[in-house]
Amino acid sequence: MILPVIMAGGTGSRLWPMSRELYPKQFLRLHGEQSMLQETVTRLNGLGASEPLVICNEEHRFLVAEQLRQINRLSKNIILEPVGRNTAPAITLAALSAIDEGSDPLLLVLAADHVIENPEAFHQAVQNAIPFAEQGKLVTFGIVPTGPETGYGYIQRGMELSSNAESVFRVQRFVEKPNLPTALQYLETGEYYWNSGMFLFRAKRFLEEMATFRPDILQACLKAIETLEPDQQQNFIRVDKESFSACPDESVDYAVMEKTTDAIVVALDAGWNDIGSWAALWDVNNKNTAGNAVTGDVFTHNAENCYINTDEKLVAAIGVENLVIVNTKDAVLVIDKSQVQDVKKVVEYLKSAQRREYRLHRESYRPWGRNDIVVNTPRYHVNRITVKPGGQFSLQMHHHRAEHWVILSGTARVTINDENFLLTENQSTFIPIGAQHRLENPGKIPLELLEIQSGSYLEDDDIVRTQDHYGRC
Repeated sequence: MILPVIMAGGTGSRLWPMSRELYPKQFLRLHGEQSMLQETVTRLNGLGASEPLVICNEEHRFLVAEQLRQINRLSKNIILEPVGRNTAPAITLAALSAIDEGSDPLLLVLAADHVIENPEAFHQAVQNAIPFAEQGKLVTFGIVPTGPETGYGYIQRGMELSSNAESVFRVQRFVEKPNLPTALQYLETGEYYWNSGMFLFRAKRFLEEMATFRPDILQACLKAIETLEPDQQQNFIRVDKESFSACPDESVDYAVMEKTTDAIVVALDAGWNDIGSWAALWDVNNKNTAGNAVTGDVFTHNAENCYINTDEKLVAAIGVENLVIVNTKDAVLVIDKSQVQDVKKVVEYLKSAQRREYRLHRESYRPWGRNDIVVNTPRYHVNRITVKPGGQFSLQMHHHRAEHWVILSGTARVTINDENFLLTENQSTFIPIGAQHRLENPGKIPLELLEIQSGSYLEDDDIVRTQDHYGRC
């Protein structure tokens, strides 16, 4: 059995302003009809794999659950990392979870934020790798390079292990990101692949190597997973925060793959891209005759080789070339394609200035739906709220703010203290400071409303929850 393990951590800061700390790139629809996580999951169709195990940050849990629910792949299959500890601990948690009931599946380890244009070639590479993984080898997938890329690590292949044109080799060595002359040399030899960060191996075999090379990581993960139990109300598997926080931060390459004598590499030529920058996204998207890749309401004139993505507002680009222009509800990025790596400087500035734009979008997703901050001032907020059918707020109160709810469409069931009543389109209600209250959508269609918050303090830490359907405190 193949058990896909999808690593959905990370913040994706190089794709700001679309990618934010609480809504990173793996959850965005950047290439294709679905989010990158959903594309990764649906790419497994036809491979004969079981339901995937997704590993994500605790803060992203409801976002992951909703995206899996949308594609009917939600089945108590989300492991929550209370803190980020890199890929070696994450894969160790997945392997320990996989063998919990005595099984020993093949773990197909994938990142949630990669593009693969040719799923059939990807499936074939996995099939080529299976016999070797079943023999106890630790397989990594090496991307056939298309140029002297300096942004990736490389894998040098050694002796060939297959004579059937399957491109399976022993790993000679892993090498760090090279400079351009070195990358050109690698390309000329034909012996090097890009390091994709994708793997296939037996769960128990991987744990054996962890016990040999990084027993400290293995022991920390064993302790963290001792009381592993699915959340009975949700689709999450929680580990002990204190134990996992003590785990060393280490990549699987450093922890195991560079040390084991059983590493092999299977060549993968499937239109792979890790979408590490806006320029990479321009590379993989369809372009018009002027070389422009555009998404949204865009007008161009005498513009060439640009990537333009806009959310709602019209963007007009005239007489420009080689630009990235990204427009979201609360930020605009304009940058030359040759300097896209410097997007991180914007994020560094926003973090140091403690501005919300590095962490949050104006529109955020909640377990009950989504919230769009239309007006944001120190004394009042106006939010446009969408509550999905069956969704509900926690039973809560506030010490410093009052709220008005105005129903735009749908039906709301409202609780204020001991009173319970329904509201429909064009009706409204007032929640005074200190009142216990809850909003629910009992209907079959989304509930839309305006929420006007007013008071001396409007931050989320003034939410005092008494009961919560989603396990939040």
